[in-house]
Amino acid sequence: MTRAIRAARAWSWLEPSRQQGLPLNAAPAGLPLRHALLALAVVAVWGSNFVVMKVALGTLPPLLFGALRFAFALLPAVFFIRRPAVGWGSLAAYGVLIGAGQFGLLYVAIGGRGWIAPGLASLVVQMQVFFTVGLAMMLNGERVRPFQWLALLLATAGIGVIAAHSAAHTDAHTTPMGLVLVLTAALCWAGGNQVARQAGKVDMLGYVVWSSAFAVPPLLALSLWFEGPALMAQSLARADATVWAAVLWQSVANTLFGYAVWGWLLARHPAALVAPMALLVPVFGMGSAAMWLAEPLPMWKLGAAALVMSGLLLNLWWPRWRAGRARAA
Repeated sequence: MTRAIRAARAWSWLEPSRQQGLPLNAAPAGLPLRHALLALAVVAVWGSNFVVMKVALGTLPPLLFGALRFAFALLPAVFFIRRPAVGWGSLAAYGVLIGAGQFGLLYVAIGGRGWIAPGLASLVVQMQVFFTVGLAMMLNGERVRPFQWLALLLATAGIGVIAAHSAAHTDAHTTPMGLVLVLTAALCWAGGNQVARQAGKVDMLGYVVWSSAFAVPPLLALSLWFEGPALMAQSLARADATVWAAVLWQSVANTLFGYAVWGWLLARHPAALVAPMALLVPVFGMGSAAMWLAEPLPMWKLGAAALVMSGLLLNLWWPRWRAGRARAA
């Protein structure tokens, strides 16, 4: 385990700048091919993760599934990864917001009664970008620029299309309750982003591992209260190798591998080179759901995705375009 964690942090064989005798802070014009493929692997894991959720939620109740996911993210990694230099309050807030908030609500929306399709959930939860901007504006006094309002308008229009079809019941797997749950999960994700931002520059892998200690208790308590000991025991007894593999995929691939590699890339390249890759998460999410779960992709869903993705792209690329024009002038 120790060797694996060191490998995740080092990845020395992927550092062309060191091999070529260049300083590590010499930013390339774009990501080196191997680093780009590594980032692509992470977003593929994060996007297809919504399908894996659905597989596990066919057997496990959602809140118990969430508790197991963060329990395996915590153990045994917590014995090998040093606690980051942040207060316990920061770890607790992040753990509750991301664990019980984001993923607890997301699992409830996708599992159980199936209030929303996994592929669509992977798109709707990206509204966290705009919730993060809104929280920064309210809590930090940051000014929202005109292009951000336009980006928000485009994304909101996409969510409006989804809401209209969910209210009209044109899709059996898209309901108003599912939309509300996933949007609330996105708000919790934005809150977690705000907490992590206030923590400053920390080892994100260690931050995620140690904060998981505060995600497990509320999820377990909520599972005992709403799902009950009998259902918990029955579902654990029915869980086969596929279900446990899905749980471990959530904990190891999605959490430990994903955050470790993403943090490694951000430490070596400008965020403007790495962050745009995350826009592919809903592409992988909707694509994998259509491929493996036969989730339909009618025109209204593709149109909503185009609006939301346009808003995300505008929010990300407009400042870079303006900066490029300013340098050219």
